[in-house]
Amino acid sequence: MTSFRIGPAVADAFPDTLIALVTATGLRGREPWPGTIAAMADLEQQLADGSLRPADETDPRIGAWHTAYRSFGTNPRRIRPSVDALGRRLAKRGSLPRINPAVDSYNTVSVRHALPAGAFDLDQVSGDVDIRHADGSEVFTPLGEPDTVENPKPGEIIYADAAGVLTRHWNHRDAHRTRVTEDSAHVVFVLETVHATDDGHALTTAAEELQGLLVPHSTQTRVYYLSPAQPHLTV
Repeated sequence: MTSFRIGPAVADAFPDTLIALVTATGLRGREPWPGTIAAMADLEQQLADGSLRPADETDPRIGAWHTAYRSFGTNPRRIRPSVDALGRRLAKRGSLPRINPAVDSYNTVSVRHALPAGAFDLDQVSGDVDIRHADGSEVFTPLGEPDTVENPKPGEIIYADAAGVLTRHWNHRDAHRTRVTEDSAHVVFVLETVHATDDGHALTTAAEELQGLLVPHSTQTRVYYLSPAQPHLTV
């Protein structure tokens, strides 16, 4: 089992944070996922017919993350929150990337609800996961770049386990080691807001939607919520 913890300094700096952790055990990533295929196609059709416009930094949900990034020294127009970058890609290309069913599922939910989303293969996580400020000594290997090693800037918010950094700039980019593939069988999906007062309902709706896409292809799924009021839980 893996524990997730919000560090005290992060909780103090972002007291309205709410993080949904959606776990899936016995995930079957190599079978067809018709629900996810349909959800992606529906999203792209809404974009094509003009009924959907991906949220950008003028949207309060994205703007809140830009403000958060600036507070820990990251320029969000150069290093964008994942949901911002994904929405911009959808708006430009008219389609979402096809990675694998699990990743496609959280990407679709992320864009639909304008909330950052990611995932970790729990079988590749080492020990517990802390959401904390970096001290600059940590190491990070970016997704898709297994030969690259980076050091987060001191003060940057990261997800980190005993072996290194799982995400940089809170939710800008995931690590290669814990990436989710078609063969990942035990996965935790993460959805986040730093403005739960305004966006808490959207977060719970998004978590339920994601869980609905996972249920047909998992042995078991569960949803947990992490916040400064409940900063520590085990999944």
